Amino acid sequence: MPLVTLLKTLNPSRLKTFLLIISFLLILYLLFHRHAPLSHLRSASQSPLTRRHLLFAIASSSRSWPRRKSYVRLWYSPNSTRALAFLDRVAPDAASDDSVPPVVVSGDTSKFPYTFRGGLRSAIRVARLVKEVVDRDEKDVRWYVFGDDDTVFVVDNLVKTLAKYDHERWFYVGSNSESYYQNVKNSFEMAFGGGGFAISYSLARVLARVLDSCLVRYAHLYGSDSRIFSCLAELGVGLTHERGFHQVDMRGNLFGLLSSHPLAPLVSLHHLDAVDPIFPNMSRTLAMGHLFEAVNVDPGRILQQTVCYDPSNSLTVSVAWGYTVQVFEGNEYLPDLLSPQRTFMPWKRSASIDASRYMFKTREYSKDPCKRPVIFFLESVIPDKGGVWSYYTGHMVEECDKPNAIKNLTRVTVFSKTLELDMEQMKAPCRHCCDILPSFNESMVIKLRQCGVDELISMHV
Repeated sequence: MPLVTLLKTLNPSRLKTFLLIISFLLILYLLFHRHAPLSHLRSASQSPLTRRHLLFAIASSSRSWPRRKSYVRLWYSPNSTRALAFLDRVAPDAASDDSVPPVVVSGDTSKFPYTFRGGLRSAIRVARLVKEVVDRDEKDVRWYVFGDDDTVFVVDNLVKTLAKYDHERWFYVGSNSESYYQNVKNSFEMAFGGGGFAISYSLARVLARVLDSCLVRYAHLYGSDSRIFSCLAELGVGLTHERGFHQVDMRGNLFGLLSSHPLAPLVSLHHLDAVDPIFPNMSRTLAMGHLFEAVNVDPGRILQQTVCYDPSNSLTVSVAWGYTVQVFEGNEYLPDLLSPQRTFMPWKRSASIDASRYMFKTREYSKDPCKRPVIFFLESVIPDKGGVWSYYTGHMVEECDKPNAIKNLTRVTVFSKTLELDMEQMKAPCRHCCDILPSFNESMVIKLRQCGVDELISMHV
């Protein structure tokens, strides 16, 4: 019977009841037939982010690839990491090598103008990596990550960092330079390309479609990252700052920076050829490989600074896990230790005051070795079922008169649990505490742990 005929046969009371039933069924339909599938789709699209959801596009050249691929080899794994190395032409030794990403020859960019005097036209080729890697239409990509061949990534930390954001929305994630001068010259809101940056899949698709027009408009700019930044600005997208990306616009000894790393997972380090080896008596590559021995055991804890105090011997100990332990005489206040010591030099060799300014507060690194803390560098990392043991050996520059408590100290042992941060902890990280086991002589033992409720990291006398 047609619905109109049925409604005519019903009296007002039955018609009202009928309409109520229809309304109730409609509500059920909307709740279960429409909302449930949408909820399912949302949960499927936001399933846990993994390494395989990231696709790295590495800017290199036939000239630099042979000597720098050793850096890439440290963090790339063919079984878990998706990456492509873009070169201007095939390198002499670009034969198949599973320990490094496959090599791709970039497209021709000769038609694009470049007017920055004294600059390098390769900036156009490197900027266009965004379009070239997106146009490959690789499957199951959520984030495109861009970096240089002298950029070292901690991939697991990058995954956890990006997992805070929805790849279906427009995100441009990275960090600016450590150098105040470089930010003034370029932008405080630009992700510097050497430090690496990530673009969500949804944004990268749009950017790839409009990038060529931006390359024509911004012929006057110097670098590739400034071109990407300018085009994203035209799309209305701003930078999402993450402190774990490091452009490393500085030279010399990075000890001060690495031993006071921000309270954020280490994501990247750049300009490795422009700085000293981070461990003494090693080449740059071997030193970085030594750091990755710790990275591969506990990436979340690498370089994370923990400070503890020994009031009985009036000592302050700063642990940058997986790298170094510093033992200070007396009481060093925690806020002071969070500022990097000026062991490094400005990136720009200039008399300008701005060239020697940084985006963070620094503190003096004494020219007198005897006024510096006693420094211990990573020797080895050994995981077991109970946790992780890391061992640090003393690095004595010269004989200095030290108090009895540390005069004979030659080794520091640190015990910790693997640092597994969940999403809420990633959003609001907290520094850990530590305890120094009593009665040490040649070897100090430190245990890292979560701080207790209301516990202060300070010298309790």
